[in-house]
Amino acid sequence: MLRSRHTLRQVLFASVLVCAFAGPPHAAAQTFDLPPIDKIVNYQPKLPLQVFTADGVEIAQFGSERREYLPLARMPKLMQQAVLAVEDARFREHAGIDFKGMARAALAPLLGNRMHGASTITQQLVRTMLLSREFSVERKTKEILLALKVEQAISKDRILEIYMNEIYLGNRSYGFAAASQAYYGKPLDKLSIAEAAMLAGLPQNPHYANPVANLPRATRRQHTVLDRMQATGAITQAQLAQAKAEKLDIKAPGLRSLTAGHVAEMARRAVVERFGTEAYSAGIRVTTSLRSTEQRAAHDAVQRAVLAYDRRNPWRGPEANEALPSATGPELEKAAAAALKDHKDDDLLRLGIVTAITSKAVQVQLAGGEAISVSGEGLSWAKTALAASAKAPVKLQRGSVIRLVKGETGAWAISQWPQAESAFVAIDTRTGRVRALVGSFDFSKQPFNHATQAQRQPGSAFKPFLVSAALEERVMPATVVDDLPFTAANGWSPSNSNGQFAGPMTLREGLAKSSNLVSVRTLQHTTPNRAREWSARFGFDAAKQPDNLTLALGTGSASPLQMARGYAVFANGGWRVNSIVIEKITDAQGRTIFEAPAQEAFSDDNRAIPERNAWVMSSLLNDVTRSGTAARAQSLLKRSDVYGKTGTTDDAVDNWFGGYHPSIAAVAWMGHSQPKPMGDRESGSRLALPIWIDFMQTVLKGLPVQPLGDAPPGLAQIDGDWRYSEWANGNWVARISAESGVQYAVPVPVSTAPATPAPSSSEPTPTQTPPPPSPVPTPPQ
Repeated sequence: MLRSRHTLRQVLFASVLVCAFAGPPHAAAQTFDLPPIDKIVNYQPKLPLQVFTADGVEIAQFGSERREYLPLARMPKLMQQAVLAVEDARFREHAGIDFKGMARAALAPLLGNRMHGASTITQQLVRTMLLSREFSVERKTKEILLALKVEQAISKDRILEIYMNEIYLGNRSYGFAAASQAYYGKPLDKLSIAEAAMLAGLPQNPHYANPVANLPRATRRQHTVLDRMQATGAITQAQLAQAKAEKLDIKAPGLRSLTAGHVAEMARRAVVERFGTEAYSAGIRVTTSLRSTEQRAAHDAVQRAVLAYDRRNPWRGPEANEALPSATGPELEKAAAAALKDHKDDDLLRLGIVTAITSKAVQVQLAGGEAISVSGEGLSWAKTALAASAKAPVKLQRGSVIRLVKGETGAWAISQWPQAESAFVAIDTRTGRVRALVGSFDFSKQPFNHATQAQRQPGSAFKPFLVSAALEERVMPATVVDDLPFTAANGWSPSNSNGQFAGPMTLREGLAKSSNLVSVRTLQHTTPNRAREWSARFGFDAAKQPDNLTLALGTGSASPLQMARGYAVFANGGWRVNSIVIEKITDAQGRTIFEAPAQEAFSDDNRAIPERNAWVMSSLLNDVTRSGTAARAQSLLKRSDVYGKTGTTDDAVDNWFGGYHPSIAAVAWMGHSQPKPMGDRESGSRLALPIWIDFMQTVLKGLPVQPLGDAPPGLAQIDGDWRYSEWANGNWVARISAESGVQYAVPVPVSTAPATPAPSSSEPTPTQTPPPPSPVPTPPQ
């Protein structure tokens, strides 16, 4: 009661002072040394640096204040009604001070009622932007006088607009538009009455009564808002009951509807390097080349594949073990929530703590407060830990902090954070625009961007670029190469992944089966130096590729993005594209301050490789996805217009699949950040290819199949396969033998060529006389 009487005296005294100085505003300003109100009148919000996809979906915000400025005209009426109902029901009637409200608040304790705040929205705005929050008669008086000045200077609508965009609402959110995204992950105009009421209740105590920090307290405040909305006529009695019964889905801090942390970081770095740290509050907007649907598909595909691999290995145990009281009910719930507060939740790998264990099920409380039960198959991965003794190194028990995933059927299963990493990148084959990019399993745990920064051995995924070089050295798809033991002069003796040798096979078969011996003998003919020079045409750094025969096994280095650019050359018919991530940067007023240039128009003058080379390579890579090491691609996608190559390095340290559809080239990689084996039975086909297929199922859905099309000029189809026209009648490499080396096909006179019957064997008639080598033109810059 003493506190109430003290507050009553302060309010009454401040009111008396206001009445005494209710003359011209300048007189009050001189008496109380009031601060200028320019900060409100000429309001300039601190707008964060925002990053968006090409189709307008927000990826990230950077800045101390999360804010999304929304003019009052676009602020939903429901949200306005909720705020006014609980904060200032007479806002449209008073002149900045609600004397009726002040009197009601002052008399409440004397009448035995709970005292409520009497500050108007204008007063709250003044207090937030111009004054301290320390309560004193002087500060309260200044607040009242400043509120009167503000009401004289700007309109009611402008005051409400500033308030609804400036007020702090917890969870780093300023303004209701930002709070809607922070707590619900959706815009204001998508909120229900119950959700809007929850937000409207936050200004009173945003730090400790928001739904993330204290859901019960926030719910009580929400019900107060709903009661006021019904009392003021904003909602009906039926809507009130329905809203109070609605269970809200509150988003855990840090969870976003679209995950693209590595691209967001690329954008942030680019902007800050150009504009400095002021960019964090200047309202700069970055539009990236990402497509939200494709980015979501890529992120989900990476996470599914990594978790699938992780489940093929033993469960490593709980993340931590916390002490829980023996109590039940609310006390246990509170203790469980406290035990999880220092652990990070995730939208896929949900955070939980074991509260009870029975013979058939494990009871878990999630970080969001939901109680779930895990049983049956959901416990299978951890069954050893469940049965372990108390002293066992891996033990699941009450208080264990664990990760869980929710299956498609709604059943929960025990999971864990994976140790393996993965990367994925997809680019438009004609513009180079990056349509999806995932740099690791989870950006918050591994910010290193494996898609752009990691230089890893590409393994057999690099073979197509070596075959492309060989085509210019008269090696054709029908060239027969021995898949037999090989030993170099220095004693190096490579083998196939299965340790077996298949004997003579065509280059086409060798690429489809990923024969290392075929690749080595073909490169020996091309020479490593010529192949390295040729690889530069695809955008690879020739200096990072070895100048010896190990290049045939992809022992150089490249990033997934470089690999995607390389495959795009095959897809678009022979042109190199520049990869673009940042499309446009605009300032707070919407003015463009940077725009990425368009891809240079394709012409014969800027080709990377001949059109016929690209076409033949697509023919070869189509066999890989039809009947070779990536046959699951065409089988599962149920379409023939996909092309690509798997890659697996020694001990499955690096696992790849690179490929393309005519419109999009994409590369998937899986391994560890610090290189180490993934397992004896793992490979690019088992680890990376599923990511690529998963992604393409989303991207290509509904698109008609695009056949390879007619062969371009300069090719001839002979004996069921393709050759360069100038070698149709001979002088092409017919055979690369383990015993006899390179053998060229005997030239056939042009006049008799049409009547010459095809050889009875699969091997063309050879000659030992080699033609002069083909020059390797300088690659485009």
